Amino acid sequence: MKRGLFTLSAVALFSLTCAVAQAQTKWDLAAAYPASNFHTENLTKFAADVDQATGGKLKITVHANAALFKANEIKRAVQGGQAPIGEVLLANFENENPIYGADGIPFLATSYADAKRLLDAQRPVLDKLLASQNMKLLYSVAWPSQGIYSKKELASVADLKGIKWRAYSPATAKIAELVGAQPVTIQAAELSQAMATGVVEAMMTSSSTGYDSKIYESIKNFYDLQAWLPKNAVIVNRKAFDALDKPTQDALAAAAAAAEKRGWALSQEKTAFYMKGLEDKGMKIHKPSPKLAQDMRQVGDVMLSDWLKKSGADGEAIVSAYRKSAPAAK
Repeated sequence: MKRGLFTLSAVALFSLTCAVAQAQTKWDLAAAYPASNFHTENLTKFAADVDQATGGKLKITVHANAALFKANEIKRAVQGGQAPIGEVLLANFENENPIYGADGIPFLATSYADAKRLLDAQRPVLDKLLASQNMKLLYSVAWPSQGIYSKKELASVADLKGIKWRAYSPATAKIAELVGAQPVTIQAAELSQAMATGVVEAMMTSSSTGYDSKIYESIKNFYDLQAWLPKNAVIVNRKAFDALDKPTQDALAAAAAAAEKRGWALSQEKTAFYMKGLEDKGMKIHKPSPKLAQDMRQVGDVMLSDWLKKSGADGEAIVSAYRKSAPAAK
């Protein structure tokens, strides 16, 4: 009798264990940046929030520094279902669809407030585009503003002619073309080695990437142009999302909303930290000369005009909505 009870208890325990295992969903999140980067720190907190809010039903493991997929492979992996969730730099995919490059246009949105308004204007079109590719946007967070890192000092864009220029997106490749630099495609995880070996002599990127990638070890000049604030987006495979029950979907959405708010605040707060960190490591922080600033704004004007032609009615709608949302001048 006791043996029978033991057998029944064992069966019940096994069944319960199976039920729990079936109820729990595990997602691997592909990320391109180091664990110490604020985007990745925000992802880790997001994953912990989801775990807590779902009572462990949905567990997300963050794979930092392109450990799961390279930066330029993450979107395709999520779209095709090889990874259920991932973080991408939207501007990297402008060649696929111009809408992804809205926040890579120099001097269209140059502050956090402007970048947030641009995201709000872009989101309806972006949601539709991602849905057509079997994906869903969970949240998006801006990088600190972009400036120029250069081995030599710059007075104007003429000083960039022929220089080996890191191009990490279609926008930065286009800048290279317009200023006469030589574009070299280098992803964030490979940047330190590229600089150490002289493959890269100049680039446009954020103070965050400059600090994380130890650009100061090879390049000593940073021109604080505040040209634009590109955004990372956390995207999820639509089928993976739809497979979750409604309470889990709601918990995921709530955690994403919190991560977006926290991420924007963190990005803004860390800007001063990164700039000081670069300076402490020997980087010269330059205010761009009037000529350099004017030259780069002309580059931005050309790029905006080209982007509007490529993006058509959707692009016009985004820029129009963005400009209409600007606060009235006092």
